[in-house]
Amino acid sequence: MKTALKLSLMACAIFLLIAMKSNRKRVVFFGDSITQAGVKGNGYINVLKKQVDTTKFELMGAGISGNKVYDLYLRLEEDVLAKKPDLVFIYVGINDVWHKQSSRTGTDYPKYIKFYQALINKIKAAGSKIVLCTPSVIGEKKMGANELDAELDKYAEGIRELAAKNNLPLCDLRKAFAAYEEKNNAQDLEKGLLTTDRVHLNDQGNLFVAEQMLPFVK
Repeated sequence: MKTALKLSLMACAIFLLIAMKSNRKRVVFFGDSITQAGVKGNGYINVLKKQVDTTKFELMGAGISGNKVYDLYLRLEEDVLAKKPDLVFIYVGINDVWHKQSSRTGTDYPKYIKFYQALINKIKAAGSKIVLCTPSVIGEKKMGANELDAELDKYAEGIRELAAKNNLPLCDLRKAFAAYEEKNNAQDLEKGLLTTDRVHLNDQGNLFVAEQMLPFVK
């Protein structure tokens, strides 16, 4: 009798755990090396995991170093849609701009917008909600002083227009970073406040990005 009772209680506990897990909202962060690092150490996704109720939300990273918008499109099915997310953050654009200068493998603006819209179309068709994120910085000097600011601003504005066109929420990291640097970067340093190398986030940068994204998760 005792054995039957124990087995029954164990079965109930397993059922409850499965039910709790299946009811969680699955959020996938889709991007490049910034997002790949987001699930390591004090990465922004790990920070977010500490700020949300993990019985209600399951946060997952889908970032690969060096990725550009067309790389995201090519791996969308396997790395994102197969996970059946409730919400997808699209955070890509730094490499599309940066690599045009550093390795001549970036993405021209018209192609960038075309692939980005294609991502939106496929994710929408799968039934997932979407948050668009503007690219943050390539250099932390006050806006206009970094070499690639004008180009990055153009791509960020393109994402703002896509958000408006598709009636999607926008996490404007570009604008948020600019405001932070204006307020806190009195010495006009090119790195060290929110990034380690002008692009990739330090602990403060990860915390800052998590703060910008948190309202969209909740």
